[in-house]
Amino acid sequence: GQRVVAVSAGEYHSLALTADGSVFAWGKGGHGCLGHGEDLSNQLLPKKVEAFAGQRVVAVSAGEYHSLALTADGSVFAWGKGGHGCLGHGEDLSNQLLPKKIEAFAGQRIVAVSAGDMHSL
Repeated sequence: GQRVVAVSAGEYHSLALTADGSVFAWGKGGHGCLGHGEDLSNQLLPKKVEAFAGQRVVAVSAGEYHSLALTADGSVFAWGKGGHGCLGHGEDLSNQLLPKKIEAFAGQRIVAVSAGDMHSL
Protein backbone atom coordinates (compact mmCIF):
# COMPACT_ATOMS: atom_id res chain seq x y z
CA GLY A 1 0.00 0.00 0.00
CA GLN A 2 0.80 3.66 -0.20
CA ARG A 3 1.78 5.73 2.84
CA VAL A 4 -0.38 8.87 2.92
CA VAL A 5 1.44 11.96 4.18
CA ALA A 6 -1.22 14.66 3.62
CA VAL A 7 -4.95 14.95 2.94
CA SER A 8 -7.32 17.75 2.01
CA ALA A 9 -11.12 17.86 1.88
CA GLY A 10 -13.12 20.03 -0.52
CA GLU A 11 -16.87 20.52 -0.71
CA TYR A 12 -17.56 17.09 -2.25
CA HIS A 13 -14.10 15.68 -3.04
CA SER A 14 -10.91 14.71 -1.27
CA LEU A 15 -7.23 14.58 -2.13
CA ALA A 16 -4.43 12.51 -0.65
CA LEU A 17 -0.69 12.87 -1.15
CA THR A 18 1.53 9.81 -0.74
CA ALA A 19 5.14 9.62 0.40
CA ASP A 20 6.35 9.04 -3.17
CA GLY A 21 4.71 12.28 -4.38
CA SER A 22 1.64 10.73 -5.99
CA VAL A 23 -1.81 12.34 -5.79
CA PHE A 24 -5.07 10.44 -5.31
CA ALA A 25 -8.56 11.95 -5.64
CA TRP A 26 -12.05 10.71 -4.90
CA GLY A 27 -15.59 11.96 -4.38
CA LYS A 28 -17.84 13.93 -6.74
CA GLY A 29 -16.28 14.12 -10.19
CA GLY A 30 -18.20 17.11 -11.55
CA HIS A 31 -16.32 20.13 -12.96
CA GLY A 32 -13.15 18.03 -13.28
CA CYS A 33 -12.07 18.62 -9.68
CA LEU A 34 -10.69 15.06 -9.41
CA GLY A 35 -8.22 15.59 -12.26
CA HIS A 36 -9.11 12.36 -14.05
CA GLY A 37 -9.68 13.96 -17.46
CA GLU A 38 -12.85 13.18 -19.36
CA ASP A 39 -13.99 10.78 -16.62
CA LEU A 40 -16.30 13.03 -14.59
CA SER A 41 -17.94 10.16 -12.74
CA ASN A 42 -17.99 10.03 -8.97
CA GLN A 43 -15.12 8.03 -7.52
CA LEU A 44 -16.02 5.94 -4.48
CA LEU A 45 -12.39 4.97 -3.84
CA PRO A 46 -9.16 6.96 -4.12
CA LYS A 47 -7.90 6.97 -7.74
CA LYS A 48 -4.43 8.12 -8.77
CA VAL A 49 -4.21 11.38 -10.72
CA GLU A 50 -2.15 10.07 -13.63
CA ALA A 51 -1.35 13.54 -14.98
CA PHE A 52 1.43 13.82 -12.37
CA ALA A 53 3.35 10.78 -13.65
CA GLY A 54 7.06 11.61 -13.56
CA GLN A 55 6.58 14.55 -11.17
CA ARG A 56 6.86 14.69 -7.40
CA VAL A 57 3.99 16.54 -5.73
CA VAL A 58 4.78 17.93 -2.27
CA ALA A 59 1.45 19.56 -1.28
CA VAL A 60 -2.23 19.41 -2.24
CA SER A 61 -5.28 21.46 -1.38
CA ALA A 62 -8.95 20.88 -2.24
CA GLY A 63 -11.31 23.83 -2.68
CA GLU A 64 -15.05 23.87 -3.20
CA TYR A 65 -14.94 22.53 -6.78
CA HIS A 66 -11.24 22.88 -7.65
CA SER A 67 -7.90 21.44 -6.61
CA LEU A 68 -4.31 22.63 -6.32
CA ALA A 69 -1.00 20.80 -6.26
CA LEU A 70 2.54 22.03 -5.60
CA THR A 71 5.41 20.13 -7.19
CA ALA A 72 8.95 19.72 -5.85
CA ASP A 73 10.29 22.30 -8.32
CA GLY A 74 7.92 24.97 -6.95
CA SER A 75 5.36 24.81 -9.76
CA VAL A 76 1.63 25.07 -9.02
CA PHE A 77 -1.05 23.15 -10.89
CA ALA A 78 -4.79 23.84 -10.72
CA TRP A 79 -7.81 21.96 -12.05
CA GLY A 80 -11.58 21.77 -11.66
CA LYS A 81 -14.17 24.54 -11.88
CA GLY A 82 -12.68 27.60 -13.50
CA GLY A 83 -15.33 30.18 -12.59
CA HIS A 84 -14.32 33.32 -10.68
CA GLY A 85 -10.69 32.87 -11.78
CA CYS A 86 -9.90 30.53 -8.91
CA LEU A 87 -7.63 28.35 -11.08
CA GLY A 88 -5.24 31.19 -11.84
CA HIS A 89 -5.26 30.65 -15.61
CA GLY A 90 -6.00 34.28 -16.50
CA GLU A 91 -8.86 35.00 -18.89
CA ASP A 92 -9.51 31.26 -19.36
CA LEU A 93 -12.35 30.59 -16.92
CA SER A 94 -13.21 27.20 -18.38
CA ASN A 95 -13.23 24.06 -16.28
CA GLN A 96 -9.94 22.19 -16.39
CA LEU A 97 -10.39 18.42 -16.41
CA LEU A 98 -6.67 17.74 -15.90
CA PRO A 99 -4.08 19.52 -13.76
CA LYS A 100 -2.77 22.58 -15.62
CA LYS A 101 0.33 24.54 -14.62
CA ILE A 102 -0.29 28.13 -13.51
CA GLU A 103 1.97 30.03 -15.92
CA ALA A 104 1.72 33.32 -13.99
CA PHE A 105 4.20 31.84 -11.49
CA ALA A 106 6.85 31.04 -14.11
CA GLY A 107 10.31 31.79 -12.74
CA GLN A 108 9.09 31.82 -9.14
CA ARG A 109 9.42 29.07 -6.58
CA ILE A 110 6.10 28.72 -4.72
CA VAL A 111 6.31 27.06 -1.28
CA ALA A 112 2.65 26.54 -0.27
CA VAL A 113 -0.85 26.35 -1.76
CA SER A 114 -4.33 26.72 -0.29
CA ALA A 115 -7.64 26.31 -2.12
CA GLY A 116 -10.62 28.20 -0.73
CA ASP A 117 -14.28 28.26 -1.63
CA MET A 118 -14.02 30.13 -4.94
CA HIS A 119 -10.46 31.41 -4.65
CA SER A 120 -6.89 30.17 -4.17
CA LEU A 121 -3.76 31.30 -2.36
